[in-house]
Amino acid sequence: MYLAEPTSDTEKQIRAIENEISEKKKVLAELRKKLKPRPVQDFVFEDREGGTVTLSELFGDSKELIMISNMGKSCRYCTLWGDNYNGLVKPLNDRAAFVVASPDDPDTQNEFAASRGWNFRMVSHRNNAWANEMGFSHETGVHPGVASFVKNDGGQVYAIATAGFGPGDNFCNMWDFIDLLPAGVNDWVPKYEY
Repeated sequence: MYLAEPTSDTEKQIRAIENEISEKKKVLAELRKKLKPRPVQDFVFEDREGGTVTLSELFGDSKELIMISNMGKSCRYCTLWGDNYNGLVKPLNDRAAFVVASPDDPDTQNEFAASRGWNFRMVSHRNNAWANEMGFSHETGVHPGVASFVKNDGGQVYAIATAGFGPGDNFCNMWDFIDLLPAGVNDWVPKYEY
C-alpha cells in the first residue's frame, strides 16, 4: 500500500486486515490457477446485430475470454456492475476478450446498453444452456457472476474459473468506495438513473 505508516491502533488494525485481504487474494489467484480446465460445448449466442455467434468466436484473436453472467435489464445491481465495466473494457480487451451475456433479447440489450452508454460487447444466452452449465442458473433464475475460458489451437474451449457476484464483491469497485464512508452502504441501492 502506498500510504503513510498508521499511527493509531485502529489504523494499524485496518492496515493489517487490508494486508491480510491482499495476501488472501494472492492465495485465491494461485488456487484458481490450479483448477483443471473443463471442456465446454461451443454454445451459440444471439449477438446484438440479430445474428448468432459461438462461444469460440467470442474470443476473437485472443486465447482467453472473460465472460460475465448479467441478469439483464431487470436487475439494478447488474446495471451497477455493467456501469463499472465501461471504464475497464479497453484494458480488459487488451488482456483478454471480454463479453457480457444476459437472458435479455438482443433488442432489449441494444436499447438498454444505449441508455446506459455501455461500450462493451453483449450477447444473449436466452436460447442456450450456457448459464446453467456455468453454474449461474438457479431455481430463482439467472444469477450474476463471471467465468473465464481458454481456447486451444484446435478451437476447443475450456472453462477455467467462475465467481459469483453480490453486494460487496471484488468485481464492483462501488462497494469498496462506499465502505470508506462513516455510514457505509447505509441502505443505498443501485438506481437506473442518477
